[in-house]
Amino acid sequence: MCDTMVALPPATRGGQVLFAKNSDRERDEAQFLELLPAARHAPGSTVRCTYIEIPQAERTHAVLLSRPFWIWGAEMGANEHGVVIGNEAVFATIPPGRTRALIGMDLLRLGLERGATAAEAVEVITSLLERHGQGGNCGLRHEHFYDNSFLVADAREAYVVETIGRMWAVERCPPVRAISNALSIGPGAIVRAGGGLVEHARAMGWCAEAADLDLAGRYIDLARDEMSRGRLRCARATELLGRRAGRLLAADLMAALRDHGAEAEAMATDGGWHPDRSTTRSICMHAGAGLRRGQSVGSLVADLHPDRPAVLWVTATSAPCLSIFKPVVMAAGLPPQGERPTERDDGGRSLWWRHERFHRRAMLADHAAILAQIGPERDALERDFAERVAGAPPERLTSVTAACWAEAAETEARWLAALPAIPGRPAEPGYAASWTDPTPVLAAQ
Repeated sequence: MCDTMVALPPATRGGQVLFAKNSDRERDEAQFLELLPAARHAPGSTVRCTYIEIPQAERTHAVLLSRPFWIWGAEMGANEHGVVIGNEAVFATIPPGRTRALIGMDLLRLGLERGATAAEAVEVITSLLERHGQGGNCGLRHEHFYDNSFLVADAREAYVVETIGRMWAVERCPPVRAISNALSIGPGAIVRAGGGLVEHARAMGWCAEAADLDLAGRYIDLARDEMSRGRLRCARATELLGRRAGRLLAADLMAALRDHGAEAEAMATDGGWHPDRSTTRSICMHAGAGLRRGQSVGSLVADLHPDRPAVLWVTATSAPCLSIFKPVVMAAGLPPQGERPTERDDGGRSLWWRHERFHRRAMLADHAAILAQIGPERDALERDFAERVAGAPPERLTSVTAACWAEAAETEARWLAALPAIPGRPAEPGYAASWTDPTPVLAAQ
């Protein structure tokens, strides 16, 4: 389960567009960052996506992708033109396709590789969806089939795209917009639709034209929403951004990605929030017992200005509340992350698993006490990083961003070493036991 949000002028302080996403996947489903250069491709060539092969574009843009290790596509990313996209699993009353086709993460990557603006990326996603369809297992250890929604933004505008099979609808975003694991486009909001959506809805007696259709009201699977709490989390993200509307900065979206919900606020005077006390799902998600298999395994915030290169803030690790957002400017390159991770602990050879050691030990200790100790240093470090990047001339950005990443790594290593000295209660035994998952991997086979 994931959460994606965007803020546009006049909601932002500096007139920029701000975008953020937490990627929630299964607890061992490591995600890594990949920076791919622009490329030209021979006429008639094809590209192999996660499950199917499709015609390749003549030219693909340079892209920064946050990818589950076994998937061709990406959960979120950006391209050289400042287009950013995040996707969400959504569930409709019409069951999702199980036949292997494009999956939502493939469509996201294709939109970034082929779209130089947000509007172009929307066209890429919707046209490929109609042509090739969507479907196939998207789960690592547990089969997971779903349709997708997308939040697509650039430095000037943003769109929500919601899909059901090959059907789709597009909404142009207001100054604050969030999406989660629930269809959300309401009546009067659709600016474009296709794939037979209007014809299907008209046949059901639900609308005369696209502008009349309440997509969310007519098609949402309420039983799945009860499990995922998608509408609840979407409302929470909208509320958090709304509190700072007109003053929003990248740091505010980082804070939103770290949010544990209203129940965490209520527990602040009662021993503090801990995942083993949580009864719902939150934007910053930690895995637990039962159906709570997923956690936030990667996070991205994008600061998009029309007159200068995008600054991308990434964790490249799970648990944004316990992670440091680090800067990436695409033209300056991507600092090293160690080995490419898989679903198995690699002894810290990859950045993702190195941080996961800290995350898991913290979750089995006293989360509130740990966060109280590291939170102020984490936030101060991110403010310092932002000042360094903002003040660096273009020729120094590579060294400046590399230094930020190195300092973040040193800080997190120190946090891990200090964990035994932080007092507090340990996690409940049942919660601790939930981290042993013998279920075999399906997707990587």
